[in-house]
Parts: sequence; C-alpha cells; structure tokens
Amino acid sequence: MERNIYLNKLIRRKHNKMIKVITGIRRCGKSYLLFELFKNHLLQEGVEKNHIIAIALDDRMNKKYRNPDELCSYVHEQITDEKMYYVLLDEVQMVDEFEDVLNSFLHIENVDTYVTGSNAKFLSKDIITEFRGRGDQVHLYPLSFSEFMQVYPNDIHQGWQDYAMYGGMPKLIGMEEPADKIAYLKGIFSETYMKDILERNDVRNQGELEELLDYLASAIGGLTNPKKLADTFKSVKNVSVHQETIKTYLDYFEDSFLIQKADRYDVKGKKYISTPAKYYFTDVGLRNTRLNFRQFEEPHIMENIIYNELIIRGYNVDVGVVEYNYYEDNKRKQKKLEVDFVCNQGSKRIYIQSALSLPTTEKEEQEQQSLGKINDSFKKIIIVKDGPTHYNENGIFILNLFEFLMDQDSINK
Repeated sequence: MERNIYLNKLIRRKHNKMIKVITGIRRCGKSYLLFELFKNHLLQEGVEKNHIIAIALDDRMNKKYRNPDELCSYVHEQITDEKMYYVLLDEVQMVDEFEDVLNSFLHIENVDTYVTGSNAKFLSKDIITEFRGRGDQVHLYPLSFSEFMQVYPNDIHQGWQDYAMYGGMPKLIGMEEPADKIAYLKGIFSETYMKDILERNDVRNQGELEELLDYLASAIGGLTNPKKLADTFKSVKNVSVHQETIKTYLDYFEDSFLIQKADRYDVKGKKYISTPAKYYFTDVGLRNTRLNFRQFEEPHIMENIIYNELIIRGYNVDVGVVEYNYYEDNKRKQKKLEVDFVCNQGSKRIYIQSALSLPTTEKEEQEQQSLGKINDSFKKIIIVKDGPTHYNENGIFILNLFEFLMDQDSINK
C-alpha cells in the first residue's frame, strides 16, 4: 500500500538537522510508514543496510534499548565512517529520558533521526519544549478513502459503504467478514485506546468518561461545549459532572488522537467564537464501534469523513458562522447561518458545505444560503454524494463526493 502523502513529507525533511517525529493514533500505520515505506525509500536511494539503524522499542527483544544509556551506546557503536546514518526508532516514548537521547543524536553530524510516538503530549509537551524547535512533526492518520480504495477489491460505491461503516484502520484490510472487523475494532478500542487513556491520566470515574465519549460519538457534526455536556449529564443521567471535568476528559480524547476539535469562526467578523465547537472522530469506524454500529447516519458520517480528508490535505479547518441582518414586519432582525467548513491553507481559503444529495431546487438553495451571504472572492463548494460535478448558476461549485475523495486537486478545479 502506498501512503505517499506521508512518505513525501518524510523525504522532504531528510537531513534538515531536526528530529522527525511521526505521531498518530495507535494502529494507524506509523511503524509501516517508518520501517517499510521510508526504509525501502532509503534502500532504493542507495543507502547501505548497515547505515540504517532501525529499532522497534515495543519489541520485547529490544527491551534493553529502552535504557537510555544502552540505546545511546548502541547507536554510537554502529557509526563507523563519515557517511550518513539513518536512525529509525519506533515508540520512542518507551525510552526513559528519551528527550536527552534524541538531543544527543542531534550532535552527531552524520546522523538523521526519525521516531514514532503515540500520544499528543509526547509532541506538544516534550518535543516542542525540550527540543526548542528541533522537533519536526509528521502526523499520520488512518487510511483515507483513496488509500483504502488502492486495495479494496470491489467498486467505489461498495467501498464507500464499507469505509463509512468500518473506517480506515489498516489492519482491516484483508478482513472480509463483518464480524471479524467488528471484533477487531472493539478489541483495539477497549484494550488499546481506552486502556491508554485511563492509565495515562489515572482516571477515577471510568463510567463518566465512557459515557461522554458515547455522547460525542452520537452527536458528531453537532455544536457543543463543556457546559452543555454537563447539563446533558444532569438532565439525562441525573448525574452531576462539573464542566471543568468534562473539559479535562475532552482533552484526554484529543491527546490520544481519538477526536479532533473544530473551533467556531465568525466569517464576517473575522474572529473566533470560544464556544460552542464541533468534535469529529479521527476514524469513523471507531466512532461506529463506540455505538455498537446502531447509529449510522450517513450525512453526519460523510461530514466527518470530509473533515478528516481536509485535515489530511493540510488545511486548518473551522466551523463557520455567517451573521446577516434582515427586516420583518418593519423590524430589523439578525440571523446566523452555519458553514460546515472554513478551510485555510496559508493565504488560500475555501468554504465547504456537505450534503448527501440535492434532490430539489429548494434543497440546493438551502445548502447554499450561508455561502451566498459571504461577500468575498474565495471559492465556495458544496460536496454532494449523489450528483455530478458542475458550477451552478450562482457560481457555487457542486463537487461530487467521490471525485473530491479520489482526486487531491478536485477542489482547485
């Protein structure tokens, strides 16, 4: 399987005098990227095998290298000439004082270092603080739809049904039976993700935390905030959970890469609105697993998949709000409309709405209403699952979902 978006990011960062840090949710393919794709690239470029020092630190056979001094000594012993050496370390957070170890490699002129880690605090707390700008992140996601379709044996529409239901965790490739896919997803959710969160953060009330995750899973695409979530606990469960506790739990989910937060942005006022926000799952299969596959709302799942695709392509994605004034009964009134995604990449901006279909003129007008209230020249798009790609009479780009997912340049056409 090719994962060229990430491989090319690593290639561009070669020899930049920084520690290349591959982060991402567990089981999303970090080891495969580093030890298969990138290592093969080095070999194809003519790097000798003995100049690639690759250690999987989660392998019991390599337990001794979790000792920082053992690891440092081993790497130094392998360097016997002035040619470039490539150090590849998988799950480096398993090494005590790994910051000092990696910093020491920066002092070796002919060493280029690449490491993986599995939680966000590993990057934000340790890499940025300890390396002081000498850590360079490449964040890996589960398979995108186009990556999934590289190896999917059936047509694109059947592929969509499977992907929207079970997601893009790489291990699912090759599993044919739905029962096997469900068992795998449930297993990694409980034994890997939840266990990591509970143990790393010493969570005392597991029930509250899991119920919050269930609520987020059932409400993807909906605006919420810690206060609203705390009120929900009180009204539905008759349980008092302080909103600061809710905020802490949300941070845990984000730190583990299970969910991502999309902030709310006032398009006309050009400012962020602190609350509410939207939360999307990094993988829709994990979201569906959390709800035992009982709540499959295709419009919301499609919105989640579009959000993930935009993030993978390097956009900063916010939820847009457009305020406008109108008169009714000789009274001036104000209305707020939502734009699903405000996507920024440098000086480039795109506004995107997600719609399963546009069966009538009324539905199309409804979906483009917020876009029509934005008075700037940036591109405005409605991504639609059922329907052809075209520009409508208002200059809105109607883009077919599969064309968007399969063609990286589709939104630029």
